Amino acid sequence: MDLASNRVLIFGINSFTGKYLSSYLSSKGYSIFGTTKESCDITNKDDITKTLKEINPNYIINLSAIASPAHGDVLEFYRVNSIGAINILEVLIDLNLNPKKVILSSSATVYGNQGVEILDESLCPHPANYYGTSKYSMESIAKNYFNRLNIIITRPFNYTGVGQNQNFLIPKIVNHFKKRKESIGLGNLDVTREFNDIGFICEVYNRLLNSTIKSETINICSGRGVKLLDIIDIMNSIAGYNIKVEINPAFVRKDEIKSLTGSSKKLFSLIGEVKQKGFKETLKDMFEA
Repeated sequence: MDLASNRVLIFGINSFTGKYLSSYLSSKGYSIFGTTKESCDITNKDDITKTLKEINPNYIINLSAIASPAHGDVLEFYRVNSIGAINILEVLIDLNLNPKKVILSSSATVYGNQGVEILDESLCPHPANYYGTSKYSMESIAKNYFNRLNIIITRPFNYTGVGQNQNFLIPKIVNHFKKRKESIGLGNLDVTREFNDIGFICEVYNRLLNSTIKSETINICSGRGVKLLDIIDIMNSIAGYNIKVEINPAFVRKDEIKSLTGSSKKLFSLIGEVKQKGFKETLKDMFEA
């Protein structure tokens, strides 16, 4: 692979996803460049301009985001997730740059509570929190740039792996077992989520970069839904003891989305089926790390 023509710029390279993705794409022969909030604030167009002039990337993946729905600063969701992402597109046009691919990471939370078992791209989004709304806002505006830039909007469903921040559900659960805690406080128990492996996510992004796809909004999912209490049962088995589950009212969200399981039909029709390790294996890796 000619590195001079395969320069990938990852905004948010120090994120959980960014760390894995940069290593994975590097192993595939890409020349990787990245920014952090400190090196390039995407809410500041001057920062973006400086970065793009220096790197002149062939591919761009934007992972910069306020990612936790529980984040306290409502305006920050929109400054970073909506305006920040669009700033990247604006600067590309201002500089007359047209990368082979611009991938904007959105989120499956844009769907909200749809009342259906499987969520596909034909559904009209109804985000139920500020995080989802900020991502849908980004999507809506970004589509106006489809005719000028080679954009793919991705909607990742939940994923996890070794090294994910303990503010997220799966690392929190695993950490309780690693410390052999007697009990764990959780919020809504009657929820189902996809929890794909980070390796699956990396391979999907790799294939999207290599594709001719553009002007599309695509789920990144496998359709593998897991119930929260089933995760506890699996961890009981891995750790060799049973933890007591308690409902903590502070963690119960009135706008909780009950089921987030995606249809991978469109994704796999475009890039082929992507295999991944079993969920229990991912949990075991995290427990033993």
